[in-house]
Amino acid sequence: MKNIGQFLSWVGVALITLVPIINPVSTAFLLLGISAHLTPKERNRQITWACIYMTGILVTFLLLGHFVMIAFGISIPGIRIAGGLVISFLGFRMLFPDEGKITREEKKEALQKSNISFSPLAMPSLSGPGAIAAVITMSSSIDGRHGMDRVFAYTGIILAILITAILSWLVLRGAGFLRRILGVNGIDNLSRIMGFLLICIGAQFAIDGVRDLVLDADFWTK
Repeated sequence: MKNIGQFLSWVGVALITLVPIINPVSTAFLLLGISAHLTPKERNRQITWACIYMTGILVTFLLLGHFVMIAFGISIPGIRIAGGLVISFLGFRMLFPDEGKITREEKKEALQKSNISFSPLAMPSLSGPGAIAAVITMSSSIDGRHGMDRVFAYTGIILAILITAILSWLVLRGAGFLRRILGVNGIDNLSRIMGFLLICIGAQFAIDGVRDLVLDADFWTK
């Protein structure tokens, strides 16, 4: 029962973190703006592949996050503080949006592409720097766990990534309906709410990193 509780806890925390960061609603509006040249069948195929690519990117960074930290000499407090800052920055951009989020040149380039599934949909829209920083931070949180605790942690986060991908797929498939229901103002308000949640999540990541740094005896003896 304890392991199951920890597993569900990992799934819940990862979902609460990833969904606001990935923000499939904003990607749905990006999709509407750059997929006018595609048939409905082709657009749906691109959406499916974008979600598959997003899953692959995030799972790869989750599993290799520890090796990335070792290769670049990054400490766990360092990755948590940096991840928190990146996530908070993205939250501030959502809370106080810049109207020039996608430039005219970027939109023109996307319109000329027949394959938009990997770029710009999967990266950087769905699995951008914030999502990657989040999964690497989660990977650092697993460091030091052993046996079934480690297995449950990785499995829980991977399940959360899969659930997020499914939610993203559903939102992107219903992009047109979503625009009619929520309207521009509704989408903007929803994005700002998610931005505030991201700021809170990023601040908590940074607080955890600072706390780990303060409690690290090696930091004070260097």
